[in-house]
Amino acid sequence: MKRVIILSITFLMTSMIAFAQGKAKLKTVAEMDMRPGNVAVDAEGRVFTTIHPLGNPNANFQLIEITGKDSFEPFPSAAYQSPTGKPSDDTFDTLLGIRIDKNNVLWVIDMGQNLGKTRLFAFDIATKKEVFRFDFPADIAPAGSFIQDLAIDEKNGWVYLADIANPGILALDTKTKEIRRFADETVQAEKVDMIIGGKLINFGGAPASVAINPITLSADENTLYYGAMNGTTWYKVPATLFREGANDYKISKSIKVAGPKPVSDGVATDTNGNHYFTNTQHNGIDVLTATGELKPIVRNEKIDWADNVALDGKGWIYVTVNQLHKTPAFTGGKDAGKGPFYIFKVKL
Repeated sequence: MKRVIILSITFLMTSMIAFAQGKAKLKTVAEMDMRPGNVAVDAEGRVFTTIHPLGNPNANFQLIEITGKDSFEPFPSAAYQSPTGKPSDDTFDTLLGIRIDKNNVLWVIDMGQNLGKTRLFAFDIATKKEVFRFDFPADIAPAGSFIQDLAIDEKNGWVYLADIANPGILALDTKTKEIRRFADETVQAEKVDMIIGGKLINFGGAPASVAINPITLSADENTLYYGAMNGTTWYKVPATLFREGANDYKISKSIKVAGPKPVSDGVATDTNGNHYFTNTQHNGIDVLTATGELKPIVRNEKIDWADNVALDGKGWIYVTVNQLHKTPAFTGGKDAGKGPFYIFKVKL
């Protein structure tokens, strides 16, 4: 019995050390020939992903449910999907950000890069029925916007979105369908280079300088967190200010630094106040703990641009891996990426 206890303690200590050193093991959820965009996991463990519009020029799907390591189904149906380059107001165009709320409703942002109009959709996962749609007015989301990440407050009926092209936070009241835009210096890119494998990464023909991207909410949905992709500062602001209609000056004065972050594309926040970031520069995932410590969870060369993360509430974190920095938008030429592309999960 004593030997069993000692072995158990040894195993536990080894696991804790591995976690602390970023050596947590990857488990493959999906192996794909299309680049996944963002990932979401529902309460029953169903996995959904958007297909990234920057890296799939011939994709005929925009939103899918993963049904196996190498199988999927279009979600909510084939009728919503459209061949890339054939925009229609009745079908998806260029999806990216995706979240599942506490009511098991899937929210997805359609940036409308081909359609020229940004839209927000929500689907009841159980019935696959569309339960919400919002078409963004042109003064809030003009053509060329890149509204790509979102945070859902299903309790109060609000959605917060990040626009990297016209850097700002968009706050939507889903009950009234009133929307506003907020911006100050905290939504801008910081003077932080993106270096992967010792190489400076470009975007749009110049060194990458990507503004607000990861955005999330606290478990009680009263604090909004955000930061720039090219940035190492994680900000927080009371979400109540948006709900109360506070002016930009008051919101800006209420913003505080929540802690450090890596150069990151996606984020998820758990019920204990820990923030899980993709780390695009170091092939992994980091956590900013509730006590303010930034540390690695996993480092693995297979994580070749971690795009987005999602928590399943059962101790697993999911991550999409899509080699996004090798797409023409970053290279300025040919696609240097090579499949397969992945969705992994890591035990926390």
